[in-house]
Amino acid sequence: MNENISNFLHQQTCASVCCTDEQGHPYCFSCYYAFNSADGLLYFKSSANSRHATMLKSNPMVAGTVLPDKLNTLLVKGIQFEGSVLPINHPLALRASVHYHKRFPLALAVHGETTTIMISNIKMTDSTKGFGKKISWCREEQIAELA
Repeated sequence: MNENISNFLHQQTCASVCCTDEQGHPYCFSCYYAFNSADGLLYFKSSANSRHATMLKSNPMVAGTVLPDKLNTLLVKGIQFEGSVLPINHPLALRASVHYHKRFPLALAVHGETTTIMISNIKMTDSTKGFGKKISWCREEQIAELA
């Protein structure tokens, strides 16, 4: 994964995630996240009976954004991503809780389930590198490069 993307995601704490219900109606939620750059995974924790958790069981496809925790209105910087929620028993999701609670240990006191998003695409806008500079990452392209 591109180092600029990885560093940015490790430095921030909150994502906005969009999912859809069974009729295709969008619903957005915000969450604290932990990022696993080695596997391109984003972890978040929420109540199992929340509206978005119910929707994600029916349709695991998501899109989202991550903005800097401290916005600088003169320098646009942020991430747009697409991905899918992995089943809780997926091999890449088995250590989701460990990753999440390592970053947010106080969350151990809060009831909920840790969810894993396998990111498929990322587009980063980083105007600190030039106005409107775009940096992209695609899981499929990374897999092809490793083959």
